[in-house]
Amino acid sequence: MDYMDNIRNKLALLPDLPGCYLMKNDEGTIIYVGKAKVLKNRVRSYFTGSHNGKTQRLVANIVDFEYIVTSSNMEALILECNLIKKHMPRYNVLLKDDKTFPYLKITNETHPRLEVTRRVLKDKAKYFGPYPNSYAAQQTKKLLDRMYPLRKCGVMPKEVCLYYHMGQCLAPCEKEVPKSAYEEITQSISSFLNGGHDAVKKDLQKKMQEAAEELYFERAKELRDQIIHIDALMEKQKINTVDTKDRDVFGYAVDKGWMCVQILYMRQGKMIQRHSSAFPFYGEAYSDFMSYVTQYYSDNPALPQEILLPDMLSDGAVKALTPETGTGAAVTGLQTAAGMLGSKEMQAALEAEDRAEVAAEPQNPAEQEAAAEGTVDAAGGAAALQEWLGIKVLVPQRGLKKQMVGMACQNSRVALDEKFRLIERDEERTSGAASSLGQSLGLASLNRIEAFDNSNIQGTNPVSAMVVFIDGKPARKEYRKYKVRTVQGPDDYETMREVIRRRYERVLKENLPQPDLIVVDGGKGQISSAIDILQNELGLFIPVCGIVKDDKHRTAQLLVGDSAEPVSLARDSQEFYLLQRIQDEVHRFAITFHREQRGKSMVTSKLDSVPGIGEKRRKSLLKHFGSLKKIKEASVEDFRVLSIGEKLARQILDALKDEEPSL
Repeated sequence: MDYMDNIRNKLALLPDLPGCYLMKNDEGTIIYVGKAKVLKNRVRSYFTGSHNGKTQRLVANIVDFEYIVTSSNMEALILECNLIKKHMPRYNVLLKDDKTFPYLKITNETHPRLEVTRRVLKDKAKYFGPYPNSYAAQQTKKLLDRMYPLRKCGVMPKEVCLYYHMGQCLAPCEKEVPKSAYEEITQSISSFLNGGHDAVKKDLQKKMQEAAEELYFERAKELRDQIIHIDALMEKQKINTVDTKDRDVFGYAVDKGWMCVQILYMRQGKMIQRHSSAFPFYGEAYSDFMSYVTQYYSDNPALPQEILLPDMLSDGAVKALTPETGTGAAVTGLQTAAGMLGSKEMQAALEAEDRAEVAAEPQNPAEQEAAAEGTVDAAGGAAALQEWLGIKVLVPQRGLKKQMVGMACQNSRVALDEKFRLIERDEERTSGAASSLGQSLGLASLNRIEAFDNSNIQGTNPVSAMVVFIDGKPARKEYRKYKVRTVQGPDDYETMREVIRRRYERVLKENLPQPDLIVVDGGKGQISSAIDILQNELGLFIPVCGIVKDDKHRTAQLLVGDSAEPVSLARDSQEFYLLQRIQDEVHRFAITFHREQRGKSMVTSKLDSVPGIGEKRRKSLLKHFGSLKKIKEASVEDFRVLSIGEKLARQILDALKDEEPSL
């Protein structure tokens, strides 16, 4: 019975219940984990009907599956998150680079500190966040450090430091600081971070005015600078709502097998930051989006008061919004509404929206189709997330919150478009530059370039390196390193001959792909050496060019052929830029390899030539005595603690008689 018969038999036995399913490949590895409201409908959908290219790639690798039944959609959501973390399936959306987000923390200590952390613990400290990146958190901390004199040092010093003299610390290392002083400062910081910066700014302006009137101009300048920093930090706030709730607003877009998720952070009714993630996805768009959201909150325990999620669209993708409904319109609509309605009216409008956010039944055709297939619909996903997190999770249907979500979705679309434009631009810059360079050199095609560079210091530890560029892009798996075997002293020409011989003898023996162009670091001498080996010894007629540097060690000129004829290239052209990248990359690779070899040689000594002294015993000797000089000054008896007998000890001392004491 083949694997399709096995799958058909299993499909016939699937239950009409919620749960998770685990898809496996021919090696038994779990390659995808999904959740479903109705397992029977959802799992069957993978093996019937047509799919897009990404999903086809997933289905083509499935040879078996398992499933786990749960009692509710919420349990399926949590189970899916745990299974993804455990198995890290290849085709799932994985939170790889943003598992933990930075927070500001006021420590619960006798003398509290303000710090940036990525770990939220139950330690009675006060946490604020999360911030979308470390820079945002550090900038906020930098401002608060100027304004509030909490201690800055990790370990209490013996005397006051510069922060005390700058008025940024109360010097608890020397002075008695009452608990009430710390309580007042932490309350002020909490108020600032919870949206009270306007009150803080007014207070600073009042103090600045008083200082100026009393002719304390330096103090007035310090206060003015603090006000400027507050304005700079709060400048990014674009959207305002009157109810001052902390919200995370999600939006997503999909295109060409990629998904982008945007999170807008609303704190105290103001949008302060955003976070963007783009990644390939293989499953159903909304299910993978909800998988991302679930993983996000499983790793970020500091929750907002409310989460806003987008609705499902009929084609499973978020389309670009028109200029009338795009980002600008979202901002303008929110600000206009805030201006036209008073606080009470705005509050009432938001509360009315809350009552109409999530209906019990699927609302649009996409949700109805999702329910039929057993996938996660917007209403069901929001309800499960709300039950799990214990906070309000809404899918806005109209009004200001709908505009916020629309703005997040539009930002997602813009980010995806930008990504694809950058890819196209990179293609033009790389493969286009390689093609143009080939035309300048008179080559029919220039797909594969192999470049060489030698590295030594006065002939010591001579090495060479080769890098490969395919269609203008580095192919790092094909890079090679060479220890020079036959050349004594700093002889670049002979080094080039040896390395070219070794590389292309192997190319011929193993039938490896031959390059369209060989690039050497140097002028006529290096080019002639390479051509001589290729043509006269190996019978290969591959074009060779050399890159000459100027007196500032920058790429200056391209020379081609045995006669080293210069090729005119504009310094601002993509072809010249490609040559610079090739030269910089091969030089970096060679110099890194040379440093490795030089570093290894620096730790060797005459100890290595003594019979009976291996790597382990050499390290033991150096660890015990501390240096070669100390070993040389030791007596035979001193070696006995290392279980080294008299004969070997005398051999070691004899070998070190002429050893330099520097090591």
